[in-house]
Amino acid sequence: MIAGIIGATGYVGAELVRLLAGHPNIRSLALASVSFEGERMDYIYPNLFRRVRTLLIQADAVLEVAQVVFVALPSGVGESYAKRCMEKGIPCIDLSADFRFDDDEATFRAWYGKPFVYPELRNHSVYGLPELNREKIKALRASGPVIIGNPGCYPTAASLGAYPALALGLAGSGTIIVDAASGITGGGREPSRAFHYPECADALAPYKVGCHRHTPEISRNFTFMRTGDGKQREEGPSLIFTPHLAPMNRGILSTTYIPLSDAWQVKVPRTENPRPPVAEVMDQGAVIRSRYATFYRDEPFVRVLPAERIAATNRVRQSNYCDISIHLDQTGSTLIVVTAIDNMVKGAAGQAVQNMNIIFGFDESTGLSAIPAAF
Repeated sequence: MIAGIIGATGYVGAELVRLLAGHPNIRSLALASVSFEGERMDYIYPNLFRRVRTLLIQADAVLEVAQVVFVALPSGVGESYAKRCMEKGIPCIDLSADFRFDDDEATFRAWYGKPFVYPELRNHSVYGLPELNREKIKALRASGPVIIGNPGCYPTAASLGAYPALALGLAGSGTIIVDAASGITGGGREPSRAFHYPECADALAPYKVGCHRHTPEISRNFTFMRTGDGKQREEGPSLIFTPHLAPMNRGILSTTYIPLSDAWQVKVPRTENPRPPVAEVMDQGAVIRSRYATFYRDEPFVRVLPAERIAATNRVRQSNYCDISIHLDQTGSTLIVVTAIDNMVKGAAGQAVQNMNIIFGFDESTGLSAIPAAF
């Protein structure tokens, strides 16, 4: 099979090249880049030397030969390519936000400042978080070519961390707080000044506080996870999301604070000291951890960690894994979920390949089974 990548020389596009070059079902790659047309991919990314000698061509040429197309371009650009893929009967996996909101054009317009160019394409699109929508992806693919709206990196980490709590009724009705830190590659290959080394080295700083574009995507996911059938019949839990820029190349660490429902809170003894015994909190944490492990037991890329381990970005580097550790606050009333992913893999390119595997009926782990790099 020939896989096409439009926008192959950005960070996400290059990561797609790296993963697909080792995929046993991909015979060759067709790569498009406006900035580097006519040049060889391994000259732009020397890590690919002697592995990917493909010449970069125009997007039109990619669409003529590819059997699946990945669009790794900024939001608001991918729709026209998705339309042409549908006309040719080619599955399209879009890594921008263009197809992440189903038919909710009002939300997309409010946060991205653009309308849908081809609203009718949403009849063929599905949000591509496999752990949430795997069966939807399969069902839509069975009826014809499909467009995948590949999730954002922050929403992937936050959503996988909160999913069992929301789906199993562990979460109460209070505000969910998501604090997350991302590596600098999240800013793309042509970053703003804030992402340059002198600005971000030796510093951990929040950005776009209260107004990050991934907020509505996380909020929508939380709502769907609670209703259980993908239909937004009610408002989801209120959300506060604060992203941070961390001085590292890769990774997202997301810490999510979820108020527990009354039934899942540790019962506070009626004493002058309202703090419950540590043992009771630890016991309840073990029960919730077990629920999480059972919920994700069949997921190839979600690892619920044992009690003595805390999720960290360096243990998922260059892998498609999502590590989750479970904790309770000292009162036993708030669930603290720590989630770690590689923002370039499970947060972008790896998840896109996982979606491709689902579309074509390959084992989901194909091309993605690498053990994380330890250092």
